[in-house]
Amino acid sequence: MSLQWSALFGGLGLFLWGMHMLSQGLRLAAGAKLESVLARATGTRWRGLLSGAVTTAIVQSSSAVTVATIGFVNASLLTLASAVWVLFGANLGTTATGWIVAFAGLKIDFAMLALPLIAAGAAMKLAGDKHRMSAWGEALAGFGMLFYGIVLMQDGFADLSAQWQIPQLDGPLGMAAQTLTGVAMTVVMQSSSASIAIALTAAQSGVIDITGAAAVVIGANIGTTVTAILASIGATPSAKRVAAAHVAFNLLTALAAFVVLPWLVPGIEHVLAEIGVGRAPVTTLAIFNTVFNALGVLLIWPWTNALVTGLQSRFAADVTQGAMPQFLDNTTLPVPGLAVRALAAELSRVWLLARDAMRLTLPLSQPAHEHTEPHSEQQRPAADDQQHTRAALRKDLKRLLVASESFVDQMNRAGMDAATGQRLAALLRVRRYLDNVVEGEHEIMALDDLLAELDPREHEALATAYDHYRQAFEAVLGPEVTGTEVPETEVPGSLTRILDETFEPAYQTLKAALLEAGASGSYRLDRMEIALQRASAQRRAVQQLVKAQQWLQQASEADAPTAPEDSHA
Repeated sequence: MSLQWSALFGGLGLFLWGMHMLSQGLRLAAGAKLESVLARATGTRWRGLLSGAVTTAIVQSSSAVTVATIGFVNASLLTLASAVWVLFGANLGTTATGWIVAFAGLKIDFAMLALPLIAAGAAMKLAGDKHRMSAWGEALAGFGMLFYGIVLMQDGFADLSAQWQIPQLDGPLGMAAQTLTGVAMTVVMQSSSASIAIALTAAQSGVIDITGAAAVVIGANIGTTVTAILASIGATPSAKRVAAAHVAFNLLTALAAFVVLPWLVPGIEHVLAEIGVGRAPVTTLAIFNTVFNALGVLLIWPWTNALVTGLQSRFAADVTQGAMPQFLDNTTLPVPGLAVRALAAELSRVWLLARDAMRLTLPLSQPAHEHTEPHSEQQRPAADDQQHTRAALRKDLKRLLVASESFVDQMNRAGMDAATGQRLAALLRVRRYLDNVVEGEHEIMALDDLLAELDPREHEALATAYDHYRQAFEAVLGPEVTGTEVPETEVPGSLTRILDETFEPAYQTLKAALLEAGASGSYRLDRMEIALQRASAQRRAVQQLVKAQQWLQQASEADAPTAPEDSHA
């Protein structure tokens, strides 16, 4: 391979790695601030557009902003209507890369500064004992590598231009071929910024004419949609809707740019000539990239509501007993804060399902004074249906808990700050408590099978104790609700008080009544023992359910959760 090609591809590699380091370092250094900026983008279209554009320009990664947006939609912190404007703004923000390449990389000689930047950044990365300093070091080193890569690519193209040139294709078919070249480059490199940088440096060196380079830039914008489509395969419905909005906007923008390309580029060159700039291919292309993305925003503005309405009716979730995760989206894994938010939302949903499972244990043994066999011919079908429902619900809960464990295993915990780490620790407690609830429900179901084989005897005090216990049990579980979030009324303090002041006395009363019935001979001892075991298993499961809710609330209220009061160790 010739030296020119080595410089070209080596520069491309440095550019790609520099972009990755810059984006990763800025994301980690920003920490929760990136999330808070986007989370506030819920007021108006303009705020969403501005937030997406500014955040993307700062972190130099539309992928990071897209992932963050998906995470917020999954966690119900952003509506789809707000999220689409953040995405449209992110497309505008990506044009900042073109301006950086145009003015910093090609107009200013950064060759002398790039290596010192890499050295200083590497020193901060290696010597930094604090998480944020290390992240800034990574960003600084990435910044230097990015510009050194541009320098190498520029040198490679300059040497090649004297002996080799991309064939110039005229007419619509020629522009279409160059557009497809931009698509292919972006798909292969997984970076529209790299494709745009290549187009700019190639145009600056005369390897390709400015119209052809503009067509490559259009293709780079289309190529990013392929990444979004691939990322949405197997993702949550919210992620698919966000990806579909991203694809719709980019395709509309690219189509509009392709139509006006023969007139827009000459128009920009004419304006630059009028103000005395002269021939400036990189500046022309940077302006073209910004203008056609802004044109896309103007075109889609009146149709956004219809787009959102159409997307909300598509990609429906699988609602078969809540068996599939609804918030654990793998696209959030690289960003720890968003991944933790997704985990919290999923565990809140699992909490509700676990409460439903416990609610199905409410039918205790039939009071003796009703003179009804627990499994008479009339009741057996209903009892069998309930057992089937309980077994199916427990299977779903197990599947969701396993999915949450796998999600945590894949999480980028190396880039996690201390506050996010503490929130994750709290959520791992929640998961363990919920797993205990599921195991408790399984134990209760096994005891129910044994109780079905025994006949109760009359004992009025025991029947009264069972009634009070049932009411206390229902008070802890609370009203039946629909949705995926823990209701705001169910704060830790209220559940703890109900547990201590209502449920625990009722349990102790039932326990005493069972022992008294067994001692008096009015209740068979084997049945008494099983009934005691069942009530004890219910008590433990309810305590675990309350603990899970306490830690869920703590994880959602603060970045650094403190241990809630726990009177039932």
